[in-house]
Amino acid sequence: QVNLAQSGGGNVQAGGSLRLSCVVSEFTLDYWAIGWFRQAPGKEREGVSCISSSDDNTWYADSVKGRFTISRDNAKNTVYLQMNSLKPEDTAVYHCAAAEFCGTIIRNSRPDYWGQGTQVTVSS
Repeated sequence: QVNLAQSGGGNVQAGGSLRLSCVVSEFTLDYWAIGWFRQAPGKEREGVSCISSSDDNTWYADSVKGRFTISRDNAKNTVYLQMNSLKPEDTAVYHCAAAEFCGTIIRNSRPDYWGQGTQVTVSS
């Protein structure tokens, strides 16, 4: 069983920054890729970013590339999503997720485990 506990998020003005955190079960980062999805009202779920378990390779959706940074701290069992230069179109519920490979997040397929979700609202 993999547990994912999210924190962060909130309300921010356009151009601002937020950081999301995803605390995972012990040893999770050794075996599972961790990624982030988001879903805005009336829109389909979108894979946003992912970091692999084995070699720290990262992936970003084109819509966030250059603005978002994913990282992990193995000592704290935590994955972070630093979101800078936020835009109103980034408004969504963000979920961290665990999958065997980042390909699951890249293909927008269903991951093995989900975090509880956190709201990010960017006002213009």
